[in-house]
Amino acid sequence: MWGIRKWGVLAASLCAGSCGAAQADSGGETSSQEEFIRVINVEVVTLETAPFVEEMRLTAVAVANQDVMLAAEESGVIRALYADRGAHVRPGDEIAKIDDGVLSAQVDQARAAAELAAQMWERRRRLWEQDEVGSEIAYLEARYAAEQTGASLAALEERLARTVIRAPFGGVLEDRFVDVGAMVSPGEPVARLVDLDPVKVFAGVPERYATDVAVGASAVMTFDALGEGVYQAPILYVGSTVDPQNRTFSIQVELPNPNGAIKPQMVANMGVTRREVESAVVVPQDALVRVEDGYILYIVVGGLDGQVAEARAVELGPTRRNLVVIEKGVTGGEQLVVVGQRSLAHGDRVNVVESGE
Repeated sequence: MWGIRKWGVLAASLCAGSCGAAQADSGGETSSQEEFIRVINVEVVTLETAPFVEEMRLTAVAVANQDVMLAAEESGVIRALYADRGAHVRPGDEIAKIDDGVLSAQVDQARAAAELAAQMWERRRRLWEQDEVGSEIAYLEARYAAEQTGASLAALEERLARTVIRAPFGGVLEDRFVDVGAMVSPGEPVARLVDLDPVKVFAGVPERYATDVAVGASAVMTFDALGEGVYQAPILYVGSTVDPQNRTFSIQVELPNPNGAIKPQMVANMGVTRREVESAVVVPQDALVRVEDGYILYIVVGGLDGQVAEARAVELGPTRRNLVVIEKGVTGGEQLVVVGQRSLAHGDRVNVVESGE
């Protein structure tokens, strides 16, 4: 994971003492000398270079692709319901039927009037245009009557069609607000229809990352509620304005959702690639030791008296989860102390041990 090969780690202190005793010839005086050498047990890993991807970690929310209230467009009594809560419907499927008795009678009456007016107009037109019989006024009045009754018929037929409430798109009938026999008026909600395939996922990006996000960039998502599944999709939309309340701008992706597992308002953990480093030295953040003017890492090097810890001031680069890129201060192939470093000082003798010793 880190691009490093682990040797193993333990931290401990080793105190080695040597005592010498000398017996004086004259009085049997004894002199003793003790020398204490501080040796710290450590675990190390070998630093390696590897590609590194820096991610922004965002909290995102899923929403339906489409979510609409289906409302009545005509007044009347609900005579039939064709779909219940949870039903999957296709575009154009019937959802409910409003009583159309009055409108049907009006349509029949308007159709008869329109047919009569059309016949009268055709007769007047033929007489006037072919035989010049009658007056121009009668000709124009017959034409107007035919057009007016035809328009009235079309309007009534449109109203009659609106007594059937249909699904404007395919989806799931999430809720139904009326029962058979209920009286409805134009604009009154009858049902709620949602389209969940695909789902849209929105996240807010802090404004300081405005130059790091673009349409087409990859986003990776997980949903705590759905276990360990990982979803990946390109960014389809980047907001052009910043929310003054939280100083973020919106981004959107779409995810296929054929089985409806992702539900609206589910929270997602989103990672968006900010930048990529082709060859980087990456270390666990726990290996860093904070000092007054920044951070240091301890590297094990060979000395005259054995292995010693060398403190290196480092410059930090991008991070991802518990990893950080070291841009300056260490190189690949060196031995990094990853356990025991907080007990060290520059120049301390160390003993490299395997993990678990």
